[in-house]
Amino acid sequence: MTGISGLSHVALATGDLDATIRFWRDLLGCRLVGRLSRPGQRAYFFDAGRGTLVGFFEWPVTAPIGVKEAGVPVTGPFAFDHFALGVGSLDDLFRLKDRCAAARIAASDVTDHGFLYSVYLHDPNEVTVECCCPARGSDLAAAPVAVEQAPTPVAEEGADPNPAAWPPVAEERAWPIVPGTGYRAFVR
Repeated sequence: MTGISGLSHVALATGDLDATIRFWRDLLGCRLVGRLSRPGQRAYFFDAGRGTLVGFFEWPVTAPIGVKEAGVPVTGPFAFDHFALGVGSLDDLFRLKDRCAAARIAASDVTDHGFLYSVYLHDPNEVTVECCCPARGSDLAAAPVAVEQAPTPVAEEGADPNPAAWPPVAEERAWPIVPGTGYRAFVR
C-alpha cells in the first residue's frame, strides 16, 4: 500500500490574496505558515490543523469560481464540491456562526447530518467551506457507516483497501527529486 497518513494540503487559486488572508487567517483562525514565491506567482499556506494545509496560488487574472452550494449537482466542467474543516465541538460551530454574523459573512444554520454537525460558508474566492464536528460521538474511521439503498459493486467489497485491485509493482526503483519553489528556504 502507499502509506497515506492524512491530507497534506489542498491547493486552490485566488485573484485577491489579501481578502483570502483576512478570511482564512483572521476569521477562521488558520495560521499563515508558508509563503513561497517566484516571479509572477505566490503561494500561501494556512494551517488547518492536524498537519493539513490549505494553500492558495495567487493568479491576479483568477476570478471567483461562482457560489455553489454543497451537495447540489452541477453540469459541465467541475473540480470539486466543497471541503470541510474540523472544529472541536458544537460550541465552536456556534462561535464561528457568531464571528461570521459580526463580519457580515453568510453562514448556514448548523446542519445535523447524523454523524456530524456542519456550518457552510463561502470564502472570498467563493469556495464552499464546511466547518464540522462529530455528532453523537461518531468516528467514521473507527466505525464506518453505509446508509444507502444501491451501493456500487466496488463499494460492497467493504471499507478496507483491496491491494489486488491494481497491478503489483514489478520492481521498486529510485526516482529523481527536482528542486521546487520552496527549495531555497530549506536547503542552503
